[in-house]
Amino acid sequence: MIVNHTPAGWQIIYQQAHGLLATQLAWHWQPFGESDKWVGLLAAIAQHDDEQPEWTGHYGLTPAGAPANFTMKEFSLEQATGVMHAARFQGRWRSLLTSLHLSTLYESLRGQNKQTDAFLDEQQAKQKQWLKELHLSRKEAQRYYDLLHWCDRLSLILCRQELPEMGRSLEIYTGSDKQRYDVVVPEAGGAATVQPWPFREPHFTVSVEASVLSQLQFKDDNELAASLRAAPIELLTWEFKK
Repeated sequence: MIVNHTPAGWQIIYQQAHGLLATQLAWHWQPFGESDKWVGLLAAIAQHDDEQPEWTGHYGLTPAGAPANFTMKEFSLEQATGVMHAARFQGRWRSLLTSLHLSTLYESLRGQNKQTDAFLDEQQAKQKQWLKELHLSRKEAQRYYDLLHWCDRLSLILCRQELPEMGRSLEIYTGSDKQRYDVVVPEAGGAATVQPWPFREPHFTVSVEASVLSQLQFKDDNELAASLRAAPIELLTWEFKK
């Protein structure tokens, strides 16, 4: 989960909700390629952070008893394997995109343990297999994957309250085509824009739901889970203009 500290306590955004926000951003992009591949891409974006394990031990809490942000947790081979297992039920294309994302995120962990290395080796082998079976070049697949990574990154910027202030720009992502995109908020409290503008419409709004917690510390995961189930929900929205 994504955890933001607020004056009143905590704002919690589930990673699955972040995935839906990323999909909203992709929805407004100018579609490209074949329709089946475009729909598969949207599915991969929406579900790239699914298969989160159940809370056990101190999964949801820091040592001080605060809700733990996802960046505080170690790589979960169980979750990564679950994401790939779920993707395969939707076909090779969805599996390929998901596998490319996992390789991008976790290849830097290579050499730490044999289980992770075996998982990473499997991804590389499967990617070659799926590219061959789907009659795709790595460059063609990379174009689609770049958009997945782009939407994931911008969604995280929004969810983590990282939009730049005072008219500054923040890089979203530079893809394999070397095109860099930046997000800017020209006026305080105003709409955000992306430079260069990649979307179909000149103006749109995206949103995500967040749980609001006023309690700062929790004795265990069960108490945190109960508080989250009872927490009020707020709808966070962001306006984008060309």
